[in-house]
Amino acid sequence: MPELPEVETIRRDLRERVLNKKITQVAIRRASTVRSALSRQAAPRERQQFVKILEENQFTDIDRVGKLLIFNLSDQAHYLLVHLKMTGQLIYQWDQRVIAGGHSASPLDLNVPNQYTRVMIAFADGARLHFNDLRAFGYMKIVQKEEMERVKERFGIEPSTTSFTLAEFTNRLKERKTSIKAALMNQALFAGLGNIYADESCFAAGIRPARRAVALTRQEIKRLYEAIQRVLKRAIKERGTTFNNYLDPYGRKGNFIKQLKVYGRGGEACKRCQTTLKKIKVAGRGTVFCPRCQR
Repeated sequence: MPELPEVETIRRDLRERVLNKKITQVAIRRASTVRSALSRQAAPRERQQFVKILEENQFTDIDRVGKLLIFNLSDQAHYLLVHLKMTGQLIYQWDQRVIAGGHSASPLDLNVPNQYTRVMIAFADGARLHFNDLRAFGYMKIVQKEEMERVKERFGIEPSTTSFTLAEFTNRLKERKTSIKAALMNQALFAGLGNIYADESCFAAGIRPARRAVALTRQEIKRLYEAIQRVLKRAIKERGTTFNNYLDPYGRKGNFIKQLKVYGRGGEACKRCQTTLKKIKVAGRGTVFCPRCQR
C-alpha cells in the first residue's frame, strides 16, 4: 500500500503539473470509485454532480493528511478527496510522457487509459490525470469544507508535522495494550504510517514490532520517535519505495527500496549483524525483524 512518503511524492509531483489548469472532461469508468459524502458509493445523480463540479473547475492546490490527498478547487466551495488504498495509482499524462505515483507500476500500467483506469480527468492543454486501481478499493469523493474538516479530524498526528512531539507520541502510546506495530499503523493515532515504515522504524529503534506498546520504556519510546522521523525523512527524499521500477521523465524513481533493512527481506541476512531475519504476522500483516538487533 502506498504510505506517507509515496503519497507525499505524488502530491509534490502533481503540484508541479496540474494546478490552475481548466478541467474540460471527467470520465467515470467504474461507478464504485466515486463516493458520496454520506455513503461508500455515489448514486447516479451524485456521480453526475461529481462530474459537473469538476468540469470547468481547476485545482488550485494539493494538500495531504496521512495517505489522503486533498485537491483544492477554484470554486472555493469544494474539495476532491483521493485515497489510493492498496493498489491505487495516479498517472498524469502529457505529450507522450507520464508522471506516476502510488502502488508499484509496470510498463503496462503506464499505458493509459487501460482496464484498471477508474476515473479520467482531462485538462484544457490536452494533459490527462488517470486514477488507476487494480483491486478498486481506492476512491474519489467531492466534499465541502465542513465535511473535509470532519474527515481530517479522523486522522491522528502526522510524524512530519510540528504536532508530532515526543510528549504527544508518548501520550498516545500510554496504556496501549496492542503491539507497537499495530499502534503505529492505527491511522487515528498516527497518520501515514503503514507496513513498510512501521517495520523499518522498529528496526531503526531496535524494537521488536510484536512487543506491546505499553511495555516500552521511556528510552525505547524516544528511540522509536526519533527513528520514525529519520526513516520518513529519508524515504521522502528518496521518493518512496513502491515506484522503484518506474523512471519518470526527469530520471527520478523510488530509490528507498535500496535502503530497506527489514521490509520484504524475511529469511535474508540482517544488514547490520548477518543474523537471519524472521518473518511473522503482527496486526494481521507480514512483519520482518532481526531477532538479534531488535529486543
